Amino acid sequence: MPQLRKLHLSNADGRDATVLFAPLKTDKPPRKGLPGGVDVKFRRYLAAGEKGLHSALQAKLGDDYGQALVDGDPEIDFEKVGREIGSTNVVQLSSSGEVLYAAPQVVEVLLGPDGEEKERRPPLDTPANVNDELPIRWTGREMPRGKVVSRFLLSRSMQVQHVDGLSYDYLFAMAKQLHDADAMVLVGAGPKGRDPLVFQVNGSPYRGFLEGRVDGERYLLLLHLSNMELKRPAETT
Repeated sequence: MPQLRKLHLSNADGRDATVLFAPLKTDKPPRKGLPGGVDVKFRRYLAAGEKGLHSALQAKLGDDYGQALVDGDPEIDFEKVGREIGSTNVVQLSSSGEVLYAAPQVVEVLLGPDGEEKERRPPLDTPANVNDELPIRWTGREMPRGKVVSRFLLSRSMQVQHVDGLSYDYLFAMAKQLHDADAMVLVGAGPKGRDPLVFQVNGSPYRGFLEGRVDGERYLLLLHLSNMELKRPAETT
């Protein structure tokens, strides 16, 4: 069962309430296998050892070692190549290929619009703002549903849910307004709703779009998240 989290949300009239949201339930992925009920298993095998890498072969045989590969297979370690790989551990390497035994210092590099480096600094923590004192605001910028899905990549979707009768009326009215308009509305964080939505500390910033669907007394209010706008490439001459 998906975990429910709190969401501080305002409506078109500027009234806000704390409701719940959770990821949408997804269908089970298709079963991987072959006809006849045969299961498929993925395995990893060692393709090369350290002595078979380009740098090692270049140091031993010189820059032009192509014929040596044909004549004697010096890149293959017959004791290791082809062995099945089980669990692995992540190892961090320096720029020269040396193993780092302590975590490196992380530096945030800021680039300008031209791609040139502007500044280096320690990374700054970005706080979450979804269940902040200020609610997520209904900006009033409505867009047809078809335009939203063709203009933005919707990478995540959440279902907004009520917690009692009053919040049911509150969310139902929002869903019905959007359903009747056949539109989605842009929502955002901050005093004026202009900031992106950040769900956890140092999390990815998202644009938020609310979509409503109504069937009788039932409603479905969805919060779609996007961090990529689809743009037509510039024409070249």
